[in-house]
Amino acid sequence: MNIESLITDLAFILLLGAAVTVLFKWIKQPVVLGYIVAGFLASPNFEYLPSVTSEENIDFWAQIGIIVLLFSLGLEFSFKKLVNSGGSAVVTALIIVSGMMGVGFIVGQFMHFTTINCLFLGGMLSMSSTTIIIKAFNDLGLRQKKFTSLVLAVLIVEDLFAVVMMVLLSSIAINKTVEGGELLYSVAKLVFFLVIWFLVGVFVLPSLFNAWRRFLNSETLLVVSMGLCLGMAVFSVYCGFSLALGAFVMGSILAGTSYAERIEHVVTPVKDLFGSVFFISVGMMVQPHIIAQYWGPILILSAVVIVGMIVFGTFGMLVTGQSLKVAMESGFSLTQIGEFAFIIATLGMSLKVLDPTIYPIVVAVSVLTTFGTPYFIKMAPKAYDIVEKHLPKSLNFLIDRYQKEASKSNAVTRSWVMMLKRYLWTTLLYSIILIAICIVSHNYFMPWLDEVIPHWSRLISTIVTLTVMAPFLLPLLTPISGKKVERNQPLMSIVKTNVPRIVMTIFRGIIALLFVIYMVTWHYSIGIGITIGLLSVLLIGVVFSKRIKDQIDHIESKFIDNLNERDLRRTGKNNNVVNDLHMAFMTVGNASHLAGQKLMDSDLRKVYGVNVVSIQRGADMIPIPNAKERMYPGDVIGVIGTDEQIERLIPEVEAHKDFHTDINPNDFKLTTVMLSPFSPIIGKTPLTAKLRDVYEVLIVAVQRGEEYIDSNPNLQFEAADILWVVGPSKKIAALQ
Repeated sequence: MNIESLITDLAFILLLGAAVTVLFKWIKQPVVLGYIVAGFLASPNFEYLPSVTSEENIDFWAQIGIIVLLFSLGLEFSFKKLVNSGGSAVVTALIIVSGMMGVGFIVGQFMHFTTINCLFLGGMLSMSSTTIIIKAFNDLGLRQKKFTSLVLAVLIVEDLFAVVMMVLLSSIAINKTVEGGELLYSVAKLVFFLVIWFLVGVFVLPSLFNAWRRFLNSETLLVVSMGLCLGMAVFSVYCGFSLALGAFVMGSILAGTSYAERIEHVVTPVKDLFGSVFFISVGMMVQPHIIAQYWGPILILSAVVIVGMIVFGTFGMLVTGQSLKVAMESGFSLTQIGEFAFIIATLGMSLKVLDPTIYPIVVAVSVLTTFGTPYFIKMAPKAYDIVEKHLPKSLNFLIDRYQKEASKSNAVTRSWVMMLKRYLWTTLLYSIILIAICIVSHNYFMPWLDEVIPHWSRLISTIVTLTVMAPFLLPLLTPISGKKVERNQPLMSIVKTNVPRIVMTIFRGIIALLFVIYMVTWHYSIGIGITIGLLSVLLIGVVFSKRIKDQIDHIESKFIDNLNERDLRRTGKNNNVVNDLHMAFMTVGNASHLAGQKLMDSDLRKVYGVNVVSIQRGADMIPIPNAKERMYPGDVIGVIGTDEQIERLIPEVEAHKDFHTDINPNDFKLTTVMLSPFSPIIGKTPLTAKLRDVYEVLIVAVQRGEEYIDSNPNLQFEAADILWVVGPSKKIAALQ
């Protein structure tokens, strides 16, 4: 790699990007569009300016930009949020991906593409751009809206679907058929590694951060967080996934810690720098001659993306019980394709199954739809008003009724669903831990023993592995007590029968037994495996149950505390609270009229309809503050309200004045003014001359001959006095 050309290209695109984005800010257009225009101007496709020396250099910086952007996204969207909105996100993403793939396939057939090209085209059209949408939300100031968290959840699920889709498309391209086993293996491996990363991260990182608390200043925190981000990205590739997925996972893990806001703050400049390079690199892929040659297919595919994403995105949100307004805002936000479309296209090119003309067409569609993204997002409320006005009352009634029904269920159903989810989650988590232990034992521990003590390796490996597995087998053998469930959900007392609970406990016990049998059978016969399995399960369940159960309870408590560490500090339980209400956090600005006011005097509930539920002041947390608590600049206040209420409140709370932006040091100076014999202030004093009131200047000293006289209110001015004054240049000129 040529270091000089690498730095030269970076300097060129950043300077050009700075100039274009300043212009776009001046004309009040989204900054991301400015980056794309700058990329086009910097590319060889624009002949009137110098171009970058090597596009590979820009790809290098852009890959770093994608990693940092997705790491920052993870910091704002924790695993807990993904799980809480996971059902809705999965259903919506499934509707969008399946619908867009179907439409893309049909359009490809209409354009006379081959079957495999139609499949790849459908895959490319089904993936919205996470990075483009994040940037648009930030530029438009929409991150506090309720629909943005739902959109981000859908985007993350789409990215996970993309991993599976790439395996599916590769299998079809190579074997001309779908390898079901390979597809299932890919999905299982993805789930396995996500859970392992999640478990290890939640257990280890919050504890380490708390132990290193006194050493973690901003500089160290940036180094540690970026090291973890890049380390997880590399490890993700080692496991067979993408750099971007690893970066997002690490961000999601750190999002649950109490350091998430500080990490987000120190990482923001890095994200802005490399994120701009990524968007510039997208603009560099614009090829005017391709657009001119294939303008028809480009316009058709762009229309398909925009209309399809709006329709399927809105429908998906409605199906999951969201209101029509939130559903339409979500659908209008997804109207573009991005980085995964390029990745899928590159896959098709590498497999030599994709028509070479499709790639530049998809790039043009991506750029065109990216340009329109901010405008479609801003268009959503107006489109909703039009639809609501012309929507038949009967249909509107059905949508509202479906939304209300979807947001509530009877008490018994909710209780059983909660208990079933707890059984399934614990079964999944402990099963994956046991699988990881078996993999480590088979692939690393057993081969090492074969070299050290070959005659005893099987016996020792079996005993040690079963001993390590024992603490994680016990939770599968132990039923979840009703008390635990009732503590989290009082409605559980409504459920009168224990039959389903007993059935689920037996099912988990069988899973635990199968793990032991599998482990023993790996080294011995099936008969020995069953015998030892039954004895081991009995031994673990009876002899060691009390001791191991206490240890497991301790581990689970630590895990839950680490998982909820950020929420416990900020008291935020979930962004979605009730129906249209949700929780938002905002920082009190130095120019806010609310700064310094008591809550009782602010009239936030009366004027804006919101409730203040927390105040974070530095490291101190004030949960459910009383009416006499004051709000100070820099406080992070948690409020509950609707989108409209929060949107009205944000400018009032976060009003900020930059005291340095408009000040030029040359406009303020210390200089001299000589009094002529005709000066009107001769005989007057600094007090009676009112120089400070009229001219906004301050007299520092009076030079009379060779003597310097300190200014005092009773000193009378004389002709030829030289006044040393300080103040604005224009005011001093007027005084002279």
